[in-house]
Amino acid sequence: MGARRPTGQALADAVRDRIGYAFRDHARLERALTHSSARRQTGSDYERLEFLGDRVLGLVVADMLFHAFPGAPEGELAVRLNALVSGAACAEVAEEIGLAELIHADSGLKTLAGPKGRGTRADVMEALLAAVYLEGGLEAARPLILKYWEPRSRESRGATRDPKTELQEWAHQSVGTAPVYTIAGREGPDHEPIFTVSVAVGGLEPTVGSGRSKREAEQASAAAMLAREGVLPKPEQDR
Repeated sequence: MGARRPTGQALADAVRDRIGYAFRDHARLERALTHSSARRQTGSDYERLEFLGDRVLGLVVADMLFHAFPGAPEGELAVRLNALVSGAACAEVAEEIGLAELIHADSGLKTLAGPKGRGTRADVMEALLAAVYLEGGLEAARPLILKYWEPRSRESRGATRDPKTELQEWAHQSVGTAPVYTIAGREGPDHEPIFTVSVAVGGLEPTVGSGRSKREAEQASAAAMLAREGVLPKPEQDR
């Protein structure tokens, strides 16, 4: 992020080189790539576009899964959808595209390319999809989404059940009780919160997990419990 960030046509060209779509509305593109910390400089940020982009992404991915897995029950499709539209998946795509260096943020916010900036990169990815949709409709947004999300839909992780469901069944079978989730903390600004959730199962020691939403944190804490008890393999970074 040492190089000067492009603006105007140069920014549109940089985005075109990354995603193959040429924006005509430079103001909307700038808004999609502007973090709230820079709102005073530009008068707008990506948050409204992020809201719309999340729905556009969900619709296209749901349609893709419906047709790609005709024999899959609703529960499996829901798990696949949740994994593909998660903040982690959106951040992965943003990283693959190289969006971090194009985000307009306050000079004090210099962690966009690191782990702490993952949530921002995910939000910007969704805002960019919304900008494409508003300018070119689903005809423009769909191929862009399919290009990056369709290969991910074939990964085995999408076919597994979510950790909360897995833990629910394991807890009933092995311990005879249901998991109990408790919010242990909340950090960060309102537009980018980080939740910490603890889960307890019977007399077992609780485990904790964090995420950008309560549900994401619950899933993380459930996954931690399953990994510790040997029900699921531990994540690579924990090995």
